[in-house]
Amino acid sequence: MSNFTVIFTDDTELAEYEAANKGYRNDVFVKIQEDYFNLRVYDIVRLKQDFESEVEEYGYYSAEPNLVLVTEVTTDNVLKIITQLYEDGYFNHLKPVDKKMFNLT
Repeated sequence: MSNFTVIFTDDTELAEYEAANKGYRNDVFVKIQEDYFNLRVYDIVRLKQDFESEVEEYGYYSAEPNLVLVTEVTTDNVLKIITQLYEDGYFNHLKPVDKKMFNLT
């Protein structure tokens, strides 16, 4: 992982426990050189729940930007998937976030 850094803005045991149980994390940032990318990590169960809820309420579902589906939303699994995404060139197609907006340095 020397070419990139993964940052969980809430890097606590409680956050990891909740992410695994809720099936999503939106506090995942990947720093590549000077750019930061925010990933929305979901498991399929949570995505299906959100899909059904929004379709029922609004009549449509709009996926979040940079959505990544994983088998489990655990720290180890997210790190493994991000490594695979990096090696596959996934981040070459994403727009970095504005660092000032998120107070990232």
